[in-house]
Amino acid sequence: MTDPTTSVADALVALRDRAPLVHAVTNYVTAGFTANVLLAAGASAAMVDNEDEAALFAGVADAVLINLGTPQPQLREVYLATAAAAAAAGTPWVLDPIAAGGLPWRGALARDLLEHRPAAVRGNASEIIGLHRLTGLHTDERNGSGRGVDSSDDPADAVDAARGLLAYSTAVSASGAIDHIAHEGGLATVHGGSVLMTKVTGTGCSLGALVAAYCAAVDDHGVATIAAHTHATVAADIAAETATAPGSFAVAYLDALHAVTPDDILRRAHVEWLPR
Repeated sequence: MTDPTTSVADALVALRDRAPLVHAVTNYVTAGFTANVLLAAGASAAMVDNEDEAALFAGVADAVLINLGTPQPQLREVYLATAAAAAAAGTPWVLDPIAAGGLPWRGALARDLLEHRPAAVRGNASEIIGLHRLTGLHTDERNGSGRGVDSSDDPADAVDAARGLLAYSTAVSASGAIDHIAHEGGLATVHGGSVLMTKVTGTGCSLGALVAAYCAAVDDHGVATIAAHTHATVAADIAAETATAPGSFAVAYLDALHAVTPDDILRRAHVEWLPR
């Protein structure tokens, strides 16, 4: 990928042409916002998390998101069965390991889910550092220093962890003020966005779903992950031009996700590509 911005613009066209159905096994706090983000961006959503249907639906959908924001013990086998079914069906799936590095039960679940080889892992810096530590592949004894589901680590500090997690996934992103995406071809950074994103519940969770949608539309899951981050960042930049508070920003962000064009990507995106 010699020109990442052009590749992202092409990925946006592919997303809207495919209009993928994303099966989101996600948390109840952000499910509605996640569905709206998918619809606004050009995809569609289904939230199926019961034990009789979740795994079956993984073979029907175009992509799957497993988000550990509000995991329940009775859903542990649903998460694992859904990931296994997606892998068996060749359906790309994305793991969002919320707070995995700081909470032991969900950390163990996230580690077990990695065995089913997600197309991408998306988290904040602390989650990526913490998840990498749980795999036993790390050489640095520091854990991510997240506060609940929030990150207090710089995404740049998670690059080595993200690269380490490529043993399990084709792309790993650490989001923050500057998003860092490690994948099999190298490392990309995506600049931009708005601080108001941190004041709206669901912007991170919905980004995981957007990554899944792009993974359904683009065969190169590294490009897909970069494209999802870029789409979200450009939309946030546009929204912040008119919104001054969280409520108005949330609405403007959805509108911008819908309105962003390939030309907007080419003009406004700030993506840097660093090959291995």
